[in-house]
Amino acid sequence: MESLIISKKDKILKGILDLPASKSLSNRLLMIRALSDQDFPIENLSLSEDTRLLVKLLANIKSGCRQKKYTELDTANAGTVLRFLTAYLAFQPGNWILTGSERMKQRPVGVLVEALKILGADIEYLGKLGFPPLIVHGKDLKGHEIRINPGISSQYISALMMIAPKLPRGLTILMQGNSVSTPYIEMTAGLMKFFGAGVTFNKDCIHVDPGIYHPHPFTVEADWSAAAFWYELASMADNVDLELNGLSKNSLQGDAILSSMFQNFGVHTIFYENSIKLNKIENNTNEYFFNFNDYPDIAPAVMTTCAMLGLHGRFEGLKSLKIKETDRLLALKNEFIKLGILIAVSDTDIPILEMKASQVIQGTDLVFETYGDHRMAMTFAMLAIATGPVKIINPRVVNKSYPSFWEHLQLVGFEIK
Repeated sequence: MESLIISKKDKILKGILDLPASKSLSNRLLMIRALSDQDFPIENLSLSEDTRLLVKLLANIKSGCRQKKYTELDTANAGTVLRFLTAYLAFQPGNWILTGSERMKQRPVGVLVEALKILGADIEYLGKLGFPPLIVHGKDLKGHEIRINPGISSQYISALMMIAPKLPRGLTILMQGNSVSTPYIEMTAGLMKFFGAGVTFNKDCIHVDPGIYHPHPFTVEADWSAAAFWYELASMADNVDLELNGLSKNSLQGDAILSSMFQNFGVHTIFYENSIKLNKIENNTNEYFFNFNDYPDIAPAVMTTCAMLGLHGRFEGLKSLKIKETDRLLALKNEFIKLGILIAVSDTDIPILEMKASQVIQGTDLVFETYGDHRMAMTFAMLAIATGPVKIINPRVVNKSYPSFWEHLQLVGFEIK
């Protein structure tokens, strides 16, 4: 399998990078545009594989609506795409088959499907109950209130929210249980309001009025989730003067919490109008405890930072990490062993990960698997600044969210071969 060897001759991190556009914002904007009565321009749309796939599938849906036979849509390993399209297709004329990769067929969608059925959707499982692939027969949806467990994926909630203005009586979503990734629900609500939807959101209830989306041009900001890996890198560098373009302090993205979080790891953030600069500060942290319930995408980078700084770490709110592109808890455990870092993951429905302060193994030509997961590849590539050369297996997985990642590493002085 293809691999890259990553190395760096010093521990200086200096440069200016244009971070990729937010995939999360881009995919929501594409869905809102598809639900609008009129087209509108989206500037700086993400170039990620997931977003390009959604653009393609929405075009296929537009042409497939005129066909009576089944139209098959392959969402590959893009969980957001499958979940958003499941809700969207539920009321689009036509007969649809939604499928994906083998990993996608292991990622649950039952909570969303059952909620849509309460609204009148006609959806069947082609394989295992509660999992893709799905057969969706588009029809009018009439329900106006559902109860849903938001503790598996916030994308179920966002998918339902975005189609809600198209329902005759709108939609009330009553959430039973603790929600995961609440900032992503808030992101969805913020975008919907920008385009004229009436949304009321509190801890346990979301109400969306019936209505229409009003078209407006929109420019997508850079991806705070992608910034996590540069913060990780900065924490391990001796000297840092790194500017990341396209990020703002008042962001719709919850992962902007990185700026305050990494103060604990010796990284200071300076905010400018449309960029940030990272510098080093004194780090006196010996242990770090955090609940990632609302911030699952940055968990790998933060946990790896703690490991590399030799901190005692205890992390909760990890349930959704087990159903990402890979089981990220298992992947981290397997790869940390190669660094001499032992972690314990509780074998419970609500997992807790704990690591003890450890001395990291260095200079042993480390080889890291990526498990088909973009965040694993980027997390472990950054270790070359601290451990010596590392080999990354299947490096193309970064295209899922950050196609220019390897070029950006070279721009700040890494050697790649």
